[in-house]
Amino acid sequence: MGHLSNRWRDLPHYILGITREIWEDRGIETLNRYYHPELLVRTPMGVSRGNRGVIASTLATLHEFPDRQLFGEDVIWSGGGDVDFLSSHRIISTGTHLADGWFGPASGRHFQVRIIADCAVRDDVIIDEWLVRDNGGIIRQLGSEPKAFAQALIAREGGPASASRPFSPAIDQTGPYGASGNGNEWGVRYADTLTRIMAADFGLVERAYDRAALGEHAGARSLIGARAIADSWLSLRSAFPSARFTIHHRIGLEGDLLAPRAALRWSLDGRHEGWGAFGAPTGATVHIMGMAHAEFGPFGDGGPSVRRECALWDEIAIWKQILIHKGEA
Repeated sequence: MGHLSNRWRDLPHYILGITREIWEDRGIETLNRYYHPELLVRTPMGVSRGNRGVIASTLATLHEFPDRQLFGEDVIWSGGGDVDFLSSHRIISTGTHLADGWFGPASGRHFQVRIIADCAVRDDVIIDEWLVRDNGGIIRQLGSEPKAFAQALIAREGGPASASRPFSPAIDQTGPYGASGNGNEWGVRYADTLTRIMAADFGLVERAYDRAALGEHAGARSLIGARAIADSWLSLRSAFPSARFTIHHRIGLEGDLLAPRAALRWSLDGRHEGWGAFGAPTGATVHIMGMAHAEFGPFGDGGPSVRRECALWDEIAIWKQILIHKGEA
């Protein structure tokens, strides 16, 4: 377990290399080799099994956005040795909406958003995957709003009774990767920080983040300063004030000529019972799949602090759960 062939220097080289080969080089057939035939892919919109679905989705995306590019911003990873590798790959995704597709009639508009993909790798093959793409950011840049798009999506799928359900633990399946990351201090530090923030300690952001911290949050929002980042977390949490916050995977990493950094995969489970980022409370039961990366620097009031953060959740999947609960399309 945890083995890579001699073709790859290390896990980041593998992840960045195959991503370019698949997308920019149009080597879609390589998915037959790089993705396990029984691969499980979990996104906020649902679960799929098998690399055939990945191939079909890739083809459809390239049809809709023929100039699509994926720029690898960072690979935060753990594993090797006696366990499989886990790569948390942060991507800047760009493209122009030039053909009709899942995102609607071609708008001719350009988008730029972040994606985080957690991929478990064994012997040069991806065996398990979790992925959060900032669909809300894409929709806004294409000229619509997440709620309106979710309503149209439900209608397209036949209405609330028959629309496909977003991801939740109830529909998850057990895959081959069972590790939970590593015990590196930077992952522990970031996990503790987010856990306390989700326990409503929003003042902690002013102490645990650099005053000049930069954030990239869901909705393609670029945030400047600890206060703006705190307000973003508060607007999410206030919509689901009693939801259970859980960290499912945690990585800390140092080296590679980069600042110490951390990657978390997390969730919120509970009811939409507060005013916040998703309008008037509805009581809908919602599962939020989230991912976050952080980089640390030396300029915090108390020493090392979060200097950059990328935190993603899928607003479309959240609105879909709320609207299905309300019976709206």
